[in-house]
Amino acid sequence: MLHCHYRRIAACAAALLIAITASAVVKPGIEVLRDSGFRGLEGKRVALLTNPSGVDSQLRSTIDILNDAPQVDLVALFAPEHGVRGDQWAGGKVEDFTDPATGLPVHSLYGATRQPTAEMLRGIDVVVYDIQDVGSRSYTFISTLGLMMRSCAEMGIEVMVLDRPNPLGGNKVEGAYPQKGYYSFVGQYRIPYIYGLTVGELAGMINEEGLNCGQKADKAPLRCKLTVVPMQGWSRDMLFDDTGLPWILPSPNIPYAQTAVCYPCSGLCGEFYGYLNIGIGYTLPFATFAAEWIDADRLKERLDNYALPGVAWRTIHYKPFSGSSAGKLVHGVQYWFTDYEAAELTMLQFYVMQAVHELYGRNPFTGAADRLQMFDKVSGSDYIRTTFGQSLRVKDILDYWHKDVEEFKALSAKYYLYL
Repeated sequence: MLHCHYRRIAACAAALLIAITASAVVKPGIEVLRDSGFRGLEGKRVALLTNPSGVDSQLRSTIDILNDAPQVDLVALFAPEHGVRGDQWAGGKVEDFTDPATGLPVHSLYGATRQPTAEMLRGIDVVVYDIQDVGSRSYTFISTLGLMMRSCAEMGIEVMVLDRPNPLGGNKVEGAYPQKGYYSFVGQYRIPYIYGLTVGELAGMINEEGLNCGQKADKAPLRCKLTVVPMQGWSRDMLFDDTGLPWILPSPNIPYAQTAVCYPCSGLCGEFYGYLNIGIGYTLPFATFAAEWIDADRLKERLDNYALPGVAWRTIHYKPFSGSSAGKLVHGVQYWFTDYEAAELTMLQFYVMQAVHELYGRNPFTGAADRLQMFDKVSGSDYIRTTFGQSLRVKDILDYWHKDVEEFKALSAKYYLYL
């Protein structure tokens, strides 16, 4: 009887996978590469920079696809934040090791160094990159890609990017460029916070515009030999659910494709530890704003009165199971998009902070210095902190936050691979 139960579970799981992949309308770069017979990798010593999100539409890992291909000589793996197998938590140090499944050496790019060394790259002809992006500047994987491209440029090694969908679509652009003195691993390029490019398009742009975007002026521009393997079937108006592809969490706190959309809506606010719970440590990461001391109905009413385009609010009450509010009942709001195109994602958190200040007089910018420093890095300057932090009025930062958007749209359009 128990065996029959397990067989039914297995059959349901198989049916679900078939349902997912049968509806896929987008073919990711790894499948395009495979269908080409791995063109560009034949006769070369190949390294792969990836994590668990590097899979085909049947959930087969790019590691296994390349390792099992007779045309491909896969000799090394590179691990970004969270590790090549996704077994490291946010911020956790990743160590070098030997991958037990393939016997390949795994070089960490989130441990002793974040830029590959000459020793790590010695004997490699081409580095393949396959990681699902989230479309926001502060996510570290695109910084890891850029540093890999820089090292490869210095050593004359090719880079091949296997393209994947931007889960925010290809039309959203929001936020100001980072300012001098505020470039970091969570803001490495002169791009807006939401940049509206696939990772392949972004790689092409930073390569042609100079790999040291935002880096020290005394470094000469470098360009690597770059190949982007485009997707098939993707268009700029697609969100991830439109692709029919399975979402594999690229990091622990982005479990769903919708979470990637929520990340830029609340992630900056989330830098203030102990201020508002944004769903981290609960089942709705980046999708809520709540605290023990908030009256949920009053906060919803205040936010409704702002009449923000494309957004609706509902009250919510929950107990986080980790973090500063673990085990405590918090009250607040969850947001929904009634018109995604009309909504301005990054501004939501600032309107919430404004509403909380109006109702309770709470100002997160009076907190610990290390959190303020991190907020500046993620937002790309001290302007938001010093201006918004004084008044808690969104209107005081709107012009600044919007100032680079049109310029970037014009620049980035030159690197579009998709309509």
